[in-house]
Amino acid sequence: MSAPWRSVFKQAGECRWEIPVSYKEGMSVPGLIFASESMLDHIWEEHVFQQVANVAFLPGIVKYSLAMPDIHWGYGFPIGGVAATRVKDGVISPGGVGFDINCGVRLLRTSLTAAEVRPKIEALVAALFSAVPSGVGSTGNIKLREKELDKVLINGSRWAIEHGYGEPRDVTVTEESGCMKDANPDKVSSKAKKRGIPQLGTLGSGNHFLEVQAVDEIYDKDAAKVMGIHDTGQVLVLIHTGSRGFGHEVCTDYVRLLGEAARKYGINLPDRQLACAPVRETEGKDYLQAMACAANYAWVNRQCITHWTRQVFQEVFGKSYRELGMEQVYDVAHNIAKIEQHIIDGKKQTLCVHRKGATRALPAGHPDVPDIYRDVGQPVLIPGDMGRCSYILVGTDTAMSETFGSTCHGAGRVQSRAAAKRSQRGSDIAQALAARGILVKAESMSSLAEEASAAYKDVTEVVDVAHRSGISRKIARAVPLGVIKG
Repeated sequence: MSAPWRSVFKQAGECRWEIPVSYKEGMSVPGLIFASESMLDHIWEEHVFQQVANVAFLPGIVKYSLAMPDIHWGYGFPIGGVAATRVKDGVISPGGVGFDINCGVRLLRTSLTAAEVRPKIEALVAALFSAVPSGVGSTGNIKLREKELDKVLINGSRWAIEHGYGEPRDVTVTEESGCMKDANPDKVSSKAKKRGIPQLGTLGSGNHFLEVQAVDEIYDKDAAKVMGIHDTGQVLVLIHTGSRGFGHEVCTDYVRLLGEAARKYGINLPDRQLACAPVRETEGKDYLQAMACAANYAWVNRQCITHWTRQVFQEVFGKSYRELGMEQVYDVAHNIAKIEQHIIDGKKQTLCVHRKGATRALPAGHPDVPDIYRDVGQPVLIPGDMGRCSYILVGTDTAMSETFGSTCHGAGRVQSRAAAKRSQRGSDIAQALAARGILVKAESMSSLAEEASAAYKDVTEVVDVAHRSGISRKIARAVPLGVIKG
């Protein structure tokens, strides 16, 4: 019996499936989903392809409404969605960025081995859990007044470095050097600022985590060496969090404001969650400036957590973090919109690129890739769930030409959080992981149930699609030793 999705999806190359513009009247461009054939049943059953088609209605959209292999249902845009609109006559949509603005990941390497860390993993995880506040509504150790928060929002990672949370090299291996320059705190509501003041330096909840890992496979030794990754067994640390309640409130505010703007400018949308405004009009500019504030907040958040992580390693292992080789490999955003230059139909155009649950994946030689990685390409960090593995990749020329320099961002959910909690208990998950040598600590057992492996796609299948389709290239894989969940 033929799969029902074959009536809509047309194969357009390896791991590429097109939704033609004829699917829905009003689509300006086709949809293009990067997926293996085995993934398409879930994409069809969840109806998330409808969101891909809806995004194709946005004014000024070019080439395709794109979906990465970790695609799942989101607000307006699918999570795993990428869309680029012309700045001159296109729109910006908060739904194309998401509520956790600049949710992203940061990777640290160490010179420690798994054999050295395992005997101390219980003490290490306990100390990290104590040092890095986590959970719903968690508050941090940094006390700010609103004027100082404004400096955080304007200066991003530089603020953290100037206040002793890290070292200058961290900034050089952070996307955008940890600071979007158009940030304007005047475009952020007082409610957002009040939510942001107590939460700086916190992990948060949901799928956010701090994970101690060990490299278990290296696919490209030369590229891995450039990143300071030399051997299997080498210990890494992956930090995944974003802009917390601050970014959520910025998005909430502007979904409402840009919903009004869409009506003002006569923009017809198939879904009100695609609220948008012309990039060049006041409402669009205001959102981009507020979004930049939230992005900068998130980079400071991860920078502060990096600092405390280094302190914990120092205490547990009795050496300075420099002696332990704790250097940052890279930090990359997952939820962001940027004004970028891309070649469309042979001509350079200025575009607003929305990446929601998608990672920038710039190729070797691109001017925005840090000097240290210029010959190999921008590192791409793809975390999996707490029971499987994570991957390090690099960007490619194919990504630049086909996906506006973008690739997937993680495994992608196949179960809602509520469904995951109904189907398993957190305590059972913790015991099963412990039996496999993975120590997990969380604020609550229910949060572990939400984040069970069964709730996610297999990240290996997702990454293999990205690798086979050429939109990023595998460099190394790491497996968890100890995990702190929000």
